[in-house]
Amino acid sequence: MVEEDLGIDKMPRPCMRRRVRGRPNSYYFKPAGVRMIELEEIILEMDEFEALRLKDFEQLEQESAAEKMRISQPTFHRILLSARKKVSDAIINGKAIKIDGSSIKKNEN
Repeated sequence: MVEEDLGIDKMPRPCMRRRVRGRPNSYYFKPAGVRMIELEEIILEMDEFEALRLKDFEQLEQESAAEKMRISQPTFHRILLSARKKVSDAIINGKAIKIDGSSIKKNEN
């Protein structure tokens, strides 16, 4: 029998914890000369920050960076694309960037 015929909903795969070692020196960036109240804000998740740090700052290959975050290479690639899109949107359209680490705990190991 097919699961849909039984009325059983497929459960999504549980989210794996991602390893994040780096922390930003600042959690908020905004265009100069624009008041905060006038700015639209983009939220950069901590795993997106870590992907940018590993790939663009540390210049690791995606496979190595994915291993450091303990995620698959395709997942790393999706996170990296999302992060780059958000940062480029903020730069091009003059938006503030808030780095939010509330959803991921820092892993010291």
